[in-house]
Formats: sequence, structure tokens, C-alpha cells
Amino acid sequence: MPTEVALLESRALRVEQMGRVDVLDKVKSLVMLPDGIHVRTEDVARYFEVSTGAVRRLTDRHQGELAENGMRVLRSSELQSFHSDMMSLWKGEGAESYPRAAARLRVYTRRTVLNVAMLLRDSDIARCVRTYLLDAEQDLRAGYASLEHRVTRVESCLAGVGSALQELGPVLDRMSHRLDSLDRTLDATHQVVGAMSVRLGHVAEDIVRIDGRMDELARNLKDLNRRRDKRR
Repeated sequence: MPTEVALLESRALRVEQMGRVDVLDKVKSLVMLPDGIHVRTEDVARYFEVSTGAVRRLTDRHQGELAENGMRVLRSSELQSFHSDMMSLWKGEGAESYPRAAARLRVYTRRTVLNVAMLLRDSDIARCVRTYLLDAEQDLRAGYASLEHRVTRVESCLAGVGSALQELGPVLDRMSHRLDSLDRTLDATHQVVGAMSVRLGHVAEDIVRIDGRMDELARNLKDLNRRRDKRR
């Protein structure tokens, strides 16, 4: 796990932490300019409770790294355009209360302020930010270790499942053969039932013919009885 000294000394370690800008507000509220994106050198100094000179000296020493993380120096027309945008967004006491730089203005983003927190040695606020970052790193590593342990347990369970499936294979094979035999028996039964259904159909036809002949016989008997009655 990286230490605070390592974070102060290693640019590569600082790069790994640059996405954790949420840590800033966990330590202290960072007051932004009206656009909600930038802060000035004075705002950075106020956040870390150090002098503006200390912030300027730090940014001069690490200008390349901080520029990669959002720090800009505005001059001439770019500065005027920036001031105009800020004044249009200003919702305080009025446009006249917005502080304007005369020649140039150095502005920072949240990402730059986090970068400053990982470089500024003589600030309790900066140390608190670094502590939050390192604690979060430790929690993340602990989470990875726990996840690795859980994955190992799952792998061991899967190994047991594999052996159980190997033992289950022959049983499933025997069941498959029995089911095939049962299918053949059912097919033969269906054939027998089909033949019986045909035979029953023929029997029904025979019964209909017998019923017809019985009706005819009954009529003949009635005629015979009527003739006998007439002769008497």
C-alpha cells in the first residue's frame, strides 16, 4: 500500500489517484467560481489554509504536472472572455463584486486542486485529503482481497461440482437407456391401442347392422301377428 511520503514523491502514484476529486468535499467545502468549474489561486490558498505565495511557489515548481490536470494561465483576450462569462453567471451582490485580474489569471479545476493536495506538504487540509485517498486505497485493496478469497471458495466448490458431475454421468446414461426403452414400449402400446380402436370401429358397424336386422325381424313378426288375427 502506498504511503503519504510515496504519494508526495511519486508522480505515477498521484496519477493513479486523479479520479478521486470527490475526496475534496469530504474534507472541506471547496468554493468555486460562478461557472462551478474553476477556482483562483486565492481560492486554493483559502481551501488549504495557506498563503497565496505558498500556492504560487508550488504551482511554479510543478507547472507541467498541474497543467496536465487543468491548470491554466489566462491573458489578454482569453482573460477578458473569461471575466465576461463569470460576470454573466455572477449571482452575488452584483457584477461589480466579481474580482477581476488586471493582466493575467491562474485558474484551477477540481482535478488540479486534488493534484495540489498531493503535493502540498505544509497544510493540515492537504494531509487530510491524502489520508482519505490512502484510506480509500486500503479499503479498495481489502475489497480485492475479500473478492479474491470468495472467488477461491467458488473455484473449490466448482471442483466438487465437477467430480459430482463425473459420478452422475453413468447414472444419466442408464436413465437415458431406460427412457429409450420406455419410449419403445409406449410406441408399441400406441400401435396396439390403434389396432383395438380399428376393431372397435368394425364392431360398432356390426352392431348397427344387427340392430337393423332386429328391427326388420320385429316388423315381420308384427305383420305375421296381424295376418293371424284376421283369419280368426
